[in-house]
Amino acid sequence: MSFSDRGSSFRGRDSNRGNRDNNRGGFRGGNSGPREMYPAVCSDCGVETQVPFKPAEGRPVYCRDCLPNHRKL
Repeated sequence: MSFSDRGSSFRGRDSNRGNRDNNRGGFRGGNSGPREMYPAVCSDCGVETQVPFKPAEGRPVYCRDCLPNHRKL
């Protein structure tokens, strides 16, 4: 088997990577429609806000203005 014969089979496998189904794997950045938002009250300033996740009882939720103060570097 020559080097060029082996290379063609490898390229064939590799060329299929771009054709994968986008629903497999993690977040792909696609726009699947409007995101479901949940009402919440900011734990710092008390303003009513909406968040893209269902708030868990006992865990703090922050508005857009207060969130940067609580992000870990």
